[in-house]
Amino acid sequence: MEQQLEYLVDKVVAELQKKLSERARNGSAEALGAFDCSESPVHVVEEERGANVPNPKWQEGMQELLDSTPARIGVWRTGVRPLTRTMLQLRRDHAAAVDAVYGEVQQSLLDEFSLFTVETQYDNTENYLKRPDMGRILNEEGVRLLLERCQKKPQVQIVVSDGLSASAVDANLRDVLPALLDSLTSYGLSCGTPFFVKGGRVASMDHIGELLQPEVLVLLIGERPGLVTAHSMSAYMCYRPRKGMVESERTVISNVHRQGTSPIEAGAHIGTILSKMLEQKASGVKLVL
Repeated sequence: MEQQLEYLVDKVVAELQKKLSERARNGSAEALGAFDCSESPVHVVEEERGANVPNPKWQEGMQELLDSTPARIGVWRTGVRPLTRTMLQLRRDHAAAVDAVYGEVQQSLLDEFSLFTVETQYDNTENYLKRPDMGRILNEEGVRLLLERCQKKPQVQIVVSDGLSASAVDANLRDVLPALLDSLTSYGLSCGTPFFVKGGRVASMDHIGELLQPEVLVLLIGERPGLVTAHSMSAYMCYRPRKGMVESERTVISNVHRQGTSPIEAGAHIGTILSKMLEQKASGVKLVL
């Protein structure tokens, strides 16, 4: 199967290169302009959202399925194999997911929000994937930086982490964080010193809670990427986070991205949830929303 995919990709690339060469030989700027050279071959053949099944027996049912899920439905086939454009789209989405895991958050983005960086004990990406426990504890330098630079016992502590998708932070932080800060202001809540955790897992909020002792903490973290999107972010919230907390004590908003939960709306809603946590002095299953 892998050899067949490689053959299909090579064939498409060769055909596109041939077209470019022919138009270049013609020397016509107008002809060259008809083909957008800035787009990659994979993007050129990107599959549009819709069913490729010819003459489906139940057109309405097919459309209902397409409207209900972003999953690959009705992609059809050529012989016993998927369509070329379907496989190219699949390979592109898979590559985006891999890049999200192994990529790094843009330093310019962190500088834009004045987020300094601390690291966990993850050491490197391969170790991070194999040893989740090492992403839950800050290293010695990270602990020192927090104690030195962060406000102690804040009402609200905001933490950002790459988690399993650096792309999610790059894609959503500019919308989520300002909306969250505006929401906190509207509720009259004060915020501590925000910062970025590199190589963080969800439970890193427990270690941070022990060090800074906030009333509530929100962790904006990249979710595990999939083939639908590699840009999904989650917001984990907790009342008085501490070591030994169980998952049922956390509240989460997930699927924050442009095709899911709107990043701006998510930021505003996070502020509402945090205010309710402070009122009820609870989070997770004990919190009434």
